Amino acid sequence: MLDILINTLTIIFSCIGIFFFLVGTLGLVRLPDVYTRLHAGTKCDTLGAGSILFALAVYERFSVNGLKMIVLAFLVMVMSSTTGHAISRAAYKVGIMPWRKKVSTVFSEEESEDVTYP
Repeated sequence: MLDILINTLTIIFSCIGIFFFLVGTLGLVRLPDVYTRLHAGTKCDTLGAGSILFALAVYERFSVNGLKMIVLAFLVMVMSSTTGHAISRAAYKVGIMPWRKKVSTVFSEEESEDVTYP
């Protein structure tokens, strides 16, 4: 009975990790600028790798190797967000501005101006 529970938890956390890796990869391809891509990449890394490492720790039944994987999952979760913040701050200080969508109205140009929204 315990084997069924451990295998089920391993499959659930592995599927969660795979889902976040797929969504993060899609975000890296589809998003427009460095800041949104960085957000997708750090969420992919944090939640995807953290979930898969936790699934492996459950599969190892919290042995010494399982504890090592839990420590690695914790480090990935802390370091990924820290490095993402450092990279985005450096990009902003260098002068890379966030992407802004340019919206135009359906009226002619003499009646309205283009408006940019954050």
